[in-house]
Amino acid sequence: MKIYTKTGDAGETSLFGGKRVSKAHIRIDAYGTVDELNSYIGLLRDQEIDQHHKTFLINIQQELFVVGAFLATPEESETLKNGKSRLKLDVFGKNEVAILEKEIDALDSQLEPMTHFILPGGNSMVSHCHIARTICRRAERACVLLQAEETVNLGVLQYLNRLSDYLFVLARMLSKQLQVVETKWIPSKNK
Repeated sequence: MKIYTKTGDAGETSLFGGKRVSKAHIRIDAYGTVDELNSYIGLLRDQEIDQHHKTFLINIQQELFVVGAFLATPEESETLKNGKSRLKLDVFGKNEVAILEKEIDALDSQLEPMTHFILPGGNSMVSHCHIARTICRRAERACVLLQAEETVNLGVLQYLNRLSDYLFVLARMLSKQLQVVETKWIPSKNK
């Protein structure tokens, strides 16, 4: 199989099912941003973090491939002519969100309660985590825009929302493990 097909040279690409759309279509932006997030989580996973976090991040990367597949498949292409699912995937969202919530709760129970907003940074690993979180939020916004035009699996939206929460809590946990003092945002007083 060749890497290049030349079918996208005029600025269009194919979705699952064969429908051609502009590469500037919101659906392409949505799953492209999920792909960017997946790559950035790979960079985060390559940092010197403990094996538990690495393993959990690998699982997230695998789930993001599923998210991308859902986003690359318009509703009219989800079912094949024989009635079977094109993606051959079970319903996505409920179990995956529950796993994220369980991990968020486990990490959060080991952290001091938040009393202020926290400025991203303090260590490159923590910063990578915050960047992944903001890319996740952008992916979520793109999916919400897509949902305004076409059907989007609600589980995808819930998963991305919870994933950004997980990445925030992971950043806090990494700060604790690395003994980085979190910089709190303190509003300046008007003069």
